[in-house]
Parts: sequence; C-alpha cells; structure tokens
Amino acid sequence: MALPLSYNARNVLVRWRSTLATILGVALVVAVYVLVQALAVGLEQSSANTGDPRNMMIVRKGSTAESSSQITRAQYREILYLPQIAKDEAGRPLVSADLIVLLNLRRRGDNGEANVLLRGLSPMGRHLRPQVRLVAGRWFEPGRREVVVSRRLAERFAHFEVGGRFQTAGNWLTVVGWSDGGQSAFDSEVWMDADEARSIFDRENYSSVLARVSNPADGLALSNRVDTDKRLSLRALSETDYYKSQTMTAMPIKILGNFLATIMSVGAIFAAMNTMYASVGSRTREIGTLRVLGFRRRAILAGFLVEGVFLALLGGALGCLLSLPMHGYSTATIGLETFSETVFQFRITPALAGEGLLFSAAVGLVGSFLPAVRAARLPVIAALRTV
Repeated sequence: MALPLSYNARNVLVRWRSTLATILGVALVVAVYVLVQALAVGLEQSSANTGDPRNMMIVRKGSTAESSSQITRAQYREILYLPQIAKDEAGRPLVSADLIVLLNLRRRGDNGEANVLLRGLSPMGRHLRPQVRLVAGRWFEPGRREVVVSRRLAERFAHFEVGGRFQTAGNWLTVVGWSDGGQSAFDSEVWMDADEARSIFDRENYSSVLARVSNPADGLALSNRVDTDKRLSLRALSETDYYKSQTMTAMPIKILGNFLATIMSVGAIFAAMNTMYASVGSRTREIGTLRVLGFRRRAILAGFLVEGVFLALLGGALGCLLSLPMHGYSTATIGLETFSETVFQFRITPALAGEGLLFSAAVGLVGSFLPAVRAARLPVIAALRTV
C-alpha cells in the first residue's frame, strides 16, 4: 500500500521553514545552470539563424572559417560564370566576393579594446543577405571610406554612432548607417565595399565567395563542381550549414555550465539531505504509526523519495522563473572561430527549462535517498516509544 501524495504535500507545508531553505538552495543552483546554458544556446541560435538556404559558401579547402580562407581574383572569375549559379533579371551572376578583416577598436567608456569583424562586400553582397536590414542612416557608397555597422555593435563600441568616425590602418572610416541582422551572426559585423577594403588593408585576395543557386539540385552540382576542380582547390557548402558549424565558442560555455552545476549541486544535495534527516527525526513516531497501520518499508521509502523530489522540483521551477528576466538580454563574448566580438542574446528555451527541472529532480532524488532509507529501516517498537 502506497502513501497518498497529499500526505507528502501536507508535510512540506507544515515544515515550511526548513523546506524553504532547501527550495531556495536548489533554485539558485538551477538558475545558475539555466543561465550559463542559455549563453551557449544563444550562441548556437545566432549561428543557426544565419544564412539563406539558397546560398552556397565557397572557401579554401582546409580552412575552418572565412577568416582563414583565401580566394584569388582568378579563382573568383572562374566561379563567377559557373552554370549552376543563378542570375538576376539583368543577367548578372548572383555572386559576392567577400573580404574578412579583424579591426582592434575601443569599446565605449573605459572598457578597453576588442576585435571587431569587418566584412568587405561586392555590390551583390547585400542582396544575397536579405535578413540584414538598414535601421538607421543609409548604405555605404564605394570609394568614400564609408561603413555600415551593426546596431548591437554600435551599443558597445566608441564612435559607432551614425556620422561617427574611427581610424584603422591609417585611414578614417565614417559610419553612415546601422544594420540589424535579425539575431544572426551578421549582428557582429561591420560592412563596407570589398574592393575598397582590399585597398585599405592591402589585401590581394578575397576571403570567401557567396553564390546563389536556383534549387537544391544546382547547389549539389555546384558543390561537386567546385570540390572536384583541381585548379580551384576550394570547397562549397550551404551557407546555413557553414554557420551552423561555427559554434566552437558554445562548447566551452556548456562545459563551464556543467562544471558549475556539478559543484553547486553538491551543496544543494547536502541541503536536501539535512532537511530530510530533520524530517525523519521529527516524524519518528509518525513513521512507526504508519508501519502499524500496514504501510510497508518500501512504501515509506518511496514516500520520502517523492517528498524530496517534490521539494527539489519546487526549487527547480523557482530557479527557472528567476532566470527568465535574462531571456533576450544582449551580451557578447570572443568568438573562437574569428577571435572577434560576437554579439548574441540569452536564450531560455522550453527544452532548457526542462533540463533545469530534470537536474533539480536528480538533486532531490540523491539528497533524499539516504534519509529515506533511514526512515524505512526504523524499528516499529522503537519508533512508537519515541517521545
């Protein structure tokens, strides 16, 4: 015969002072776990939100990112007229040769300096990235030393206001507009004309080529054509797949979150054990009475385990609620792929909240196991004699 759940719920309410400490301890552990994991989720979603499935990213074979890739102008001319590439209404290939450059710029206030990713675009580059929109000012014009910066970067770096000017590579660049990348990796970039960027930064080659295809079959054909052409020594993959693979930065954050959660969970487990041992000590006669009424040892063991897990789940739910105000909050870190400032948002998803609740339930189960075993093993006669 099992103990009714209402019995465990009432016990939690009656001993609210001791159980409140356990609930708060578990809540803090779960809140830290969820928030740290939300950083990794935000980074992963930023990459997953980037790109157009119709676009193909072409980079040098062996390179892990655009920043380590080089494409010569001769290779670019070969790619430009491949038959798989789509054309616009005027018959121009939908292709953009891009240049990636790292700029070391000063943050706002006295927060030091950080690397910023500058992307040089060919004239077709903006049209191949429709998720990026202009939210202030205007687009840059080639040959005038003009840039458009991400609105989120403008909040973090000095002289990024519209009309602001900053110096790099011995040249002054003027900010003429702000862009919004729709919570994608483009929120971490500064844009200008590609050939002008090659001139300013003395770069002979491009970093990558972005090409639009009409359908998935053409994308596969383009990938095979580029990969098998020994003259090019390049590889082509879907733009969305490329950005999904750029999530190296999220892994250390996940490891850190799991490490912190493990360390803090030890304290939460001892708090749960302390509460449950105190409960067993104050309910010795009650436990003996339950045995006399016909409840078996395993029923009492299960009852105390249920009570411990219930307390921890309350703490887990509270921890998830405590972390919710951070959902959507913008922050930044150094991307391990480009070593530049990567802007992203905390993302607390239903799946992550579910992980937090499962984590809290595990803490409650482990923390209440030994007290539950002690309660189940109490001799009936000794328990009934306890005053």
